[in-house]
Amino acid sequence: MTDPGTSAASGDAAIVVLGSVNMDLVVTTPTLPRPGQTLLGRTFQTVCGGKGANQAIAAARSGGRVRFVGAVGDDAFGGQLAANLGGNGVDTAALRTVDGPSGIAAITVDDAAENSIVVVPGANAAMAELTVAEQQLLTDASIVVCQLEIPLSTVVHAGAVAAAAGKPFLLNPSPMQPLSWALLSNTTVLVLNEHEAAEVGADAVDDVFHVVTTLGRHGARYRGPDGEVFTVPAPEVEAVDTTGAGDAFTGALAVAWVEGRRPLEALQFACAAGALATTTPGASVSSPTRQAIEELVARTY
Repeated sequence: MTDPGTSAASGDAAIVVLGSVNMDLVVTTPTLPRPGQTLLGRTFQTVCGGKGANQAIAAARSGGRVRFVGAVGDDAFGGQLAANLGGNGVDTAALRTVDGPSGIAAITVDDAAENSIVVVPGANAAMAELTVAEQQLLTDASIVVCQLEIPLSTVVHAGAVAAAAGKPFLLNPSPMQPLSWALLSNTTVLVLNEHEAAEVGADAVDDVFHVVTTLGRHGARYRGPDGEVFTVPAPEVEAVDTTGAGDAFTGALAVAWVEGRRPLEALQFACAAGALATTTPGASVSSPTRQAIEELVARTY
């Protein structure tokens, strides 16, 4: 199994993100609605998102060379989503356009900067199989990054392709689904939040690969296959919206590991990216630049 903590990018190898791309429909309210409750919202906006796209943009803005593998629909959202990826420095040559609607996410954000999200996959469901060309992109990657907003069978296949090529496979299992050993055994670094870690039983698998648990305002915890355990505190910032913070963290973490940073420095870099993302409303639009991340790391750690 390849160790991402010692795997620097070689040649033209890119970070390949295989995942979802959605249009986020964002509503702000004083509080999150309770079941059966109707609230009067304050604002509404459409924001390009999707966990895959968010992580790809975060990695690109963090300094990585990124290729995206995914699908958009032939609706009005599709063109906007593709343009947003390309405009943020992500290579979209492998982005498919399929018949039907693009994926969407309905997001509610309250005054405490907490959120609730409902995702409708749309075109993301078309990623049921990887083409030969897409598999080659994974084989040539410096690291492969996946989430679970595309069919799970495709993520399992991607992990196997990456492992066969000796490439690191970073998995963010969100939204959480039952994870087979076929998938976990090919995972190099697993990035979860506290709720996901409790579901997957992260403590039971941390002797096999790197497990990173994000702790929100408390930073992130690392458990390595060699028994190393530590927690990195989050930088202090004024949070306004936590949407996309986890994706900013994951994209930055992929860049840091590809660059050969050790886990402690990689988590510091990722925690700074995640913290900065909470200071700007929205998902992909909140991903910070490499310069901003480095400056916050220098001030904090």
